[in-house]
Amino acid sequence: MAAYEKNNVDNDLNDPGAAPYGNFMNYYTFNPPENRLSLLPNTLFQDLGYRDIHQTMLMLDVGCNSGDLSVALYKHFVLTPEKDESSKPRAAHVLGFDLDESLIQRAQETNPLRENISFIPLDIAKDPSSQDPLQDYLKRHGCAHFHVCFCFAVTMWIHLNHGDVALLNFLSRLASLSQHIVLEAQPWKCYRSAARRLRKLGRSDFEHFKSLKINGDVADHARKHLETQCSMELIQSFGSTTWDRKLLLFKRK
Repeated sequence: MAAYEKNNVDNDLNDPGAAPYGNFMNYYTFNPPENRLSLLPNTLFQDLGYRDIHQTMLMLDVGCNSGDLSVALYKHFVLTPEKDESSKPRAAHVLGFDLDESLIQRAQETNPLRENISFIPLDIAKDPSSQDPLQDYLKRHGCAHFHVCFCFAVTMWIHLNHGDVALLNFLSRLASLSQHIVLEAQPWKCYRSAARRLRKLGRSDFEHFKSLKINGDVADHARKHLETQCSMELIQSFGSTTWDRKLLLFKRK
């Protein structure tokens, strides 16, 4: 696993504390895709102005884990039951990536829509060259940006393991790749819970936890950075998930 230590084989991988980078095994059994999708209208593309069904939409799923949500996103926005069964679905592709190669392998093996959904192992918290596979994907599809980037519950793990600067750089990289971002940033109480779980397992604390200057309302810190440093603007809040996390929609200015 590039740039990260693999989980010790003796760990109970079902314990959230055993995944200090957020790469939980069986994640979607305790946080199913519907927890997010229930807040997102299946008309999102049209609502954002992408009304030409012949325009190929590119979606990016950041930290896709085993790919369940990536597949659900495609079905939700492209193969919705509300569509006339006689109508042709619009062209769309999803690229999901995760730092955990074993999770990506599972996603690839169970992918039911291989012509439209792809998965790659990628650690975006590394140096800027880590974006190269994403840029290559865009070039293959003749696009400069992903139309919608989905970043669900990833920010905290970047933040805890790499610090304040890495979090801001991560947000900047997503903004440089995207026309729109749907962001779910974990609230500060999740940081405390993650640190507590790690301590209960007898492990060292997250390297940066006690020195983080960005704390409190992390979602608002993310909003300010995206708006002031990345030429993005917040255009909608979809409310909060059952886990009390806001889903925020940003648009490139």
